[in-house]
Amino acid sequence: MTWYFQNNLVEELPTDIVGFVYCITNLNNGRKYIGKKLAKFSKTTYKMVTLKNGTKKKKRIKSLIDSDWREYYGSSVELNNDVALLGRDKFTREILHYCKSKAECSYIELREQMERRVLENADYYNGIIQVKIHKNHLKKL
Repeated sequence: MTWYFQNNLVEELPTDIVGFVYCITNLNNGRKYIGKKLAKFSKTTYKMVTLKNGTKKKKRIKSLIDSDWREYYGSSVELNNDVALLGRDKFTREILHYCKSKAECSYIELREQMERRVLENADYYNGIIQVKIHKNHLKKL
């Protein structure tokens, strides 16, 4: 199953984004899930280096690796159970917004969830909304 953005197939994410907000729809019953996904994860590895004075020290190396966004179906257990039961072909995955920061992803995900009233509506798989954002973290939306 693939991702779509504005009815276009997404094979690669734009290089200038950090993540995206998405909607997954069950084609059998119309239930949806609103979530966010990061494009890359930070990975920390350690390497032993020898200093000029001969002592050894661990050096921390940070790198970015691609996330599992291509295969991802949300963090909802109920949604993932339905995907396993019904098959991936019974779901559509749509990218609603590309985001340039983690805070922007969190904010837009929350905004979409609140506008759609996902916790009040049985038409959504969402069972929890959890977010902590400071307005200083947001760039112009």
